[in-house]
Amino acid sequence: MLLRIGDKIVDRQKIHHTIDRILELRRDGLSQQDVAGQVGVDRTFVSRLETIGEIRKGGRVALIGFPIKNCQEIYDVARQEGIDFCLVLSDKERLDFVQTKSGVELFNTIMDIIANVRKYDIVIIIGSNMRIKLMETLLDKAVIGVQIGESPISEDKYVNPEDICALIRQLRF
Repeated sequence: MLLRIGDKIVDRQKIHHTIDRILELRRDGLSQQDVAGQVGVDRTFVSRLETIGEIRKGGRVALIGFPIKNCQEIYDVARQEGIDFCLVLSDKERLDFVQTKSGVELFNTIMDIIANVRKYDIVIIIGSNMRIKLMETLLDKAVIGVQIGESPISEDKYVNPEDICALIRQLRF
């Protein structure tokens, strides 16, 4: 997709491809200087790019997700992998959560959850594109989004437990 910035036309796809290439070369063990030379950018650009996306390993991790079809499997993975806080709900559980509380009680409960989750170093959000973006804004910290659909999602979605396990292990080790 092309984007006009002043009198320039910028190719977003080329930018994304170049960033992907830089990260692949770094993952493969090349130094920042070697990658910069191969791709044709300054070494400081490679460093800054890594800093933008850096997530510290070994911190406290929370996992939140809805509407999930296989909640128990995701809870089991979270427990097995040492996740510090886990809240996953099916669509029915999500609706019950909202409908069984008064307005003030619901607001206070949601604020408590947000305050609690802000204490974690990394938060994994499994949900719609809109929910992920909202949580990134509310939490203002490392948020890893696992998108399971476009908003609004009106039915439970299956989440592959192996994918979640692999993601958690990448964050931990």
